[in-house]
Amino acid sequence: MSDVVLSERPAPHVRLVTMNRPEQLNAINAELCAALHEELRAAAADRACRAIVLTGAGRGFCAGVDLRGYGQAPGNDGSDAARDHFGNQEHMSRLILQVRATPQPVIAAVNGGAAGFGIALACASDIRYAARAAVFRAAFINIGLSNCDMATSWLLPRLIGASRAHELMLTGRRLGADEAAAIGLVADVVDDEQLLERALEGAQQVAAWAPWGVRLTKQGMWSALEIPSEQTAVEYEDRQQILALHGTAPREAIAAYLEKRPAAFAD
Repeated sequence: MSDVVLSERPAPHVRLVTMNRPEQLNAINAELCAALHEELRAAAADRACRAIVLTGAGRGFCAGVDLRGYGQAPGNDGSDAARDHFGNQEHMSRLILQVRATPQPVIAAVNGGAAGFGIALACASDIRYAARAAVFRAAFINIGLSNCDMATSWLLPRLIGASRAHELMLTGRRLGADEAAAIGLVADVVDDEQLLERALEGAQQVAAWAPWGVRLTKQGMWSALEIPSEQTAVEYEDRQQILALHGTAPREAIAAYLEKRPAAFAD
């Protein structure tokens, strides 16, 4: 694993993934993006991993795309500039989709600036906790581009509502941690030095439940954002629930409850 991404196991069943370009405020480039793709693939294949905490080294979460140069995505060969630019775009945007596709819940511990690609990465996560120093900004518009990028136009309205999303997307203004909590973008705001502890606490709460049930819940919640009707949602839930009932977790959960003990779920 490249040292631009650090991966640790700070608690049972929990991976801590740290973007490690602190001098660049963890601005995304091809190397960092590739390393995150690789880390998420490894986590998805790790059945002992039940929750992932994503954060940034230093004083930034992710400042967006590295304006000094992204580099080249895998497969770019310099023979066609338009194709290579599109390859870079897909390299980044598919990472946002991969966060969603990763079966384990991803918890963003937003320790500082989350701008452009950074806010998209936070929005793509399943839970967001923020340090008081955190600042969110849909910043693509600030460099002359559309702010509809990296799934932000899809994610942000679903998290905070269309009216607030329009205002943030069109003005490109900064959003502090307290306001982010007030509008529902983040689940909690804590002092800077307590952020990692809070995120790991949330991850351990997730990891305490049956892994299959948690994975189905993540999948179901994201799918529900695209399901067009209540009836379709209920039909989807019915199939998920019957699938879950055929696992070993319900028996263990019920037995643990009746015996007044912690449940021990298989990975």
